[in-house]
Amino acid sequence: MSSYLTANEVENLGLKFVGKNVSISRLATFYGVDKISVGSNSRIDDFCVLSASKSEIIIGEYVHIAVFCCLTGRELIQLDDFSGLSSRVSIYSTNDDYSGEFLTNPCIPSEFSAIKSSPVIIKKHVVVGTNSTILPGVTIGGGSAIGAYSLVTKDIEEHTIAFGVPAKPAKKRTEKMYDAEKELRKRYG
Repeated sequence: MSSYLTANEVENLGLKFVGKNVSISRLATFYGVDKISVGSNSRIDDFCVLSASKSEIIIGEYVHIAVFCCLTGRELIQLDDFSGLSSRVSIYSTNDDYSGEFLTNPCIPSEFSAIKSSPVIIKKHVVVGTNSTILPGVTIGGGSAIGAYSLVTKDIEEHTIAFGVPAKPAKKRTEKMYDAEKELRKRYG
């Protein structure tokens, strides 16, 4: 038996949308599956958790989500075409208030907590390094790269290499990936 679901098994997950040639590990976990879309030629590896609560998780084409990634929250999480998450990346579209004025965790009734929820958008050709965390309300501009072990709390401009805690821009990234994308689409459709 393959470590990835068969095309028929993927189809039977009940995803909102599923493209062609999608690889999903048998060990990945989905919550709110009817709000999750996975585009063609994308792959989700072992021990990933995708939890869509009130809004959607939208995964574009040619997206790779490596082992132990977590995508969770009440608002939209979107990974555009050709983006990728290295192992142990966490993306949160919802976050508790940690000031001490409220209770925290999902078991607490809402009147005792203060939750911030905002969409997270990962644009086309973005790569996020291992063990990085992306918090609610962040948009990472197209063609950017986030270094390993980074905490992304604010938007990152396109074609930027950023890293650190919190993540800060370091330099610009080349745009040659767009030429490679054109060639790939020319050859494979």
